Amino acid sequence: MPADTASQPRWKVACVGYTNAWPLTRHLPTTGEGPTFDLIPCVPSEAARLLRTGEADIGLVPVAALFNDAPAVPGGRESGAYKIVPGFCIGCDGDVQSVLLVGETPVEEWDAVALDGESRTSVILAQILLRGPLNRPDLRVFPVDAGTGAFHAQGKTGAVVIGDAARNLPDRLTTRIDLGRVWKDWTGLPFVFAVWAGRPGLDPAAIAGIREAGRRGMPDRLTAPEADRAYLTEAIRYELDDRALMGLRRFAALGKRAGLLANEDVCLFGPPVTRARPGMASLDTLLARGAEGGRLTLDEGVRLETEARLEDLGNAAHLRRIALHPEKEVTYIISRNVNYTNICVTACKFCAFYRPKNHAEAYVLTKEQLHQKISELEAKGGIEVLLQGGLNLALGIEYYEDLFRWIKANYSVALHALSPEEVFHIMAVSKLTMEQTLDRLIGAGMDSIPGGGAEVLNDDVRKRIAPLKCTSDEWLAVMRMAHQKGLRSSATMMFGVGETSAHRMEHLVRLRELQDEYHGFTAFICWTFVPDNTYVHPGNNTAAMWLRTNAVSRLMLDNFDNLQASWVTQGPGVAQASLTMGCNDFGSVMLEENVVSAAGSTWAMTIDDVEHNIRTAGFIPVRRNMRYDHLPTPGTHAGAPPPAK
Repeated sequence: MPADTASQPRWKVACVGYTNAWPLTRHLPTTGEGPTFDLIPCVPSEAARLLRTGEADIGLVPVAALFNDAPAVPGGRESGAYKIVPGFCIGCDGDVQSVLLVGETPVEEWDAVALDGESRTSVILAQILLRGPLNRPDLRVFPVDAGTGAFHAQGKTGAVVIGDAARNLPDRLTTRIDLGRVWKDWTGLPFVFAVWAGRPGLDPAAIAGIREAGRRGMPDRLTAPEADRAYLTEAIRYELDDRALMGLRRFAALGKRAGLLANEDVCLFGPPVTRARPGMASLDTLLARGAEGGRLTLDEGVRLETEARLEDLGNAAHLRRIALHPEKEVTYIISRNVNYTNICVTACKFCAFYRPKNHAEAYVLTKEQLHQKISELEAKGGIEVLLQGGLNLALGIEYYEDLFRWIKANYSVALHALSPEEVFHIMAVSKLTMEQTLDRLIGAGMDSIPGGGAEVLNDDVRKRIAPLKCTSDEWLAVMRMAHQKGLRSSATMMFGVGETSAHRMEHLVRLRELQDEYHGFTAFICWTFVPDNTYVHPGNNTAAMWLRTNAVSRLMLDNFDNLQASWVTQGPGVAQASLTMGCNDFGSVMLEENVVSAAGSTWAMTIDDVEHNIRTAGFIPVRRNMRYDHLPTPGTHAGAPPPAK
C-alpha cells in the first residue's frame, strides 16, 4: 500500500534561488515518504522576512537576520532570535565572486555607495569594510531596491551588487572589489553570508532533513554546468566549521560595535555549549570577547586555557594580533645578552647558571671581556645590551654606576639592564631606597628594564622554586616606580614548574593591573621551564602548552601592544607558528645567551636565520628598538634610542 503522506510532517522552507544555493536546496524532499518540505523561492532579504513573520519554519537567510530580527509570533528568544542548523552555510574563504563593490570610477573617487536591498548581510559587510580596511568611512550610503545596485553605480557613486548579477556585470563597471577577499585579507578568516536557521524548538526531523539535503548536494557541484563549476567548487565555501563560525562571530562583533547589528549571539541547534556553572559565559563568547580586546577575568582565563581547543585559542589570539597590528610585519631586535656575573646568593632551584662566590667557575666579567662582546655586537648592527647577572654581594651601586657610565662613554648601545630582582638586591646591598637606587642607575645610563625574575607572580610558587627571591609585590613595586620615572620595561613569565593554570592567570592579571596604571610595559614574553641541571621537576612544558599559554596571554593582556615569540626555548618552528597565534615580534637575534642554555636549551639563530624564519612564515621582517620604534632599514645602524627620563 502507498504510504499515507498526508500524515507525514511538512515544513515551509524559504530558500534562495541563487546559483550558490543550488547544492543546498536541490535535494530537499517535497514529496514521498518521511518528512517533506514546501519550498518558497525568494531573495535573501525576503527569506528573512518570511522566517521572522512565521510564514516559513526554516530559511536560508542572510546572517544579519540572526543578529537583528526578533520573531513576530510567540516563541521568544533563546540566545538570539534564531538557531543555526549546523553543518552547511554559504560562505567564502577569499574571493567570493558574487558579492562586490562596483563602480565606474576608483573607490577613492566615490562620494556615495548604493546598498542593494537583496541581502542585508552584504550591505553591512560593505559598510564594515568601508570603515575599516578600505578606509572610506566618509562615504554616504543609501538603500536601493533589491536587484538595482548595478544601475545606481554611476559616476562617483559605487554600489553593492550581489548574487548572480555580480557575476554578469556590464563592462562600464571597471572597479570591482570582491568583499570576500577584502574580509579574508583583513581578518584571516572565512566569511559566512547565509545559513539555514529556524526558531528554537524546531523539530529535529526538519533539521536532519536539511542537513541530509546538504550532504547529498555537495557532490553535485562537480557535475554542475561548466560555467558554474569553478564558482561552486572554488569560490563558495559550504562548510560551517569552527573557522567559519569564528568568522561569523567576528562579523557579529564588528557589526554590533558599529551599530549595524543588534546583538552578537551565535547559537546552533544541538547540544548546549558546555558552561562551567550556570550563568557563566560560553567558551565561544569568551573567545570572541578576547579577540575584540574585551577584558577577561582570572576565572575566564583559566577556562580558556584549560577547556578551549588550541585551534580556537590560536584563531582568537590571531584576530587580536591583527586588530593591533594589521600590517604584514614582524619585528625583531639585534641585541646581546651579557651576563656580567654568575655569582648569586639566591640559589634558585630552577637555575643551572648560578655559581657560589668561591666556585671554580664563578666570574665577574672584566671591562676587556665586555669590550670584546659589545664591539662584536656593534659590528653586527646591534643596538642593545641586555645586561643581567646573579645577585652578587660584592657588587654595590658604585659598581653599576661605573659600569654603565663606561659603556655609555665608549659605545652607542642602549642599556636594557637589571631585572627588578637585581634592583631590589642593589637596594639592600647599598642601603638605599628604591627611588634612590633607580635615580642613580638612570643617571648612570640605564635606558630600560628587562622583565626577568618574574617567573610566576604567585608567592606560593616562588617560595617553592626560589625561596630567597623577592616577593611578587616587590617585583611589581620596582616596575611600578620605574614606569613612574618614564622607564619602559618588558614583562615575562617562566612557567612549567608545577604551577596551576590559576597561578598563570594570576600572573597575567597582576601584570595587566600594573599596565593599567602607566602603560610602561612594551611587550610580554613567556617561556617554558627548561629542567636540565636543575632541582625542579618540570610540569607541562611542551610546545603545545607554550602555544596555548601564549595565545591566552594575548587575550588576557588586553592592554599590551606586543607579544614576543620565544624561539630560544621553543625553536624556530614553534615560534613561526606563534606568529599566527598571537605574536607580532620574533624577539632578539641574541648573539649570546647563557642562562637558558645552561639548563639544556641549544637553539641559536643569526640575523639571516631570524629574517628567513619571519619571511617563510609569511611576514616582512622589520628591525626595532626596545620601545618598538622601527629602525630605518635593515643593515643600517641607527644608534641607540635616547635614555628615558
